[in-house]
Amino acid sequence: MNDQNITPQTDAKEQIPTSPLRCLTGAVISGGMAFAVYSLMIAIATNFATKPIHSINPLVVKISSAVRTLVVGVVALGSGIFGIVAIGLLALGVQLLVQQLTKPKSSEN
Repeated sequence: MNDQNITPQTDAKEQIPTSPLRCLTGAVISGGMAFAVYSLMIAIATNFATKPIHSINPLVVKISSAVRTLVVGVVALGSGIFGIVAIGLLALGVQLLVQQLTKPKSSEN
């Protein structure tokens, strides 16, 4: 029973350089996902609004209201996170583009 914690050797992968095009592509994908999740949130909220809770028991009404609020809140949180990521990637792409345009050209002789 000689168990050794041996971590396997992993090849060092070459890092892909960040470019404005990659940032723009990521921002478009994240923005699309944010819009999709936002549309899903609106559909869920509309569905909950059109189907009221049919119960006389106040505990059932409170629990179901809390669950509905949690569901819409979690979906809204996901939409917000994707939106913030899209804005951040777009800003990073603009920053990289400005850095590339203002970087002095190095002439090699």
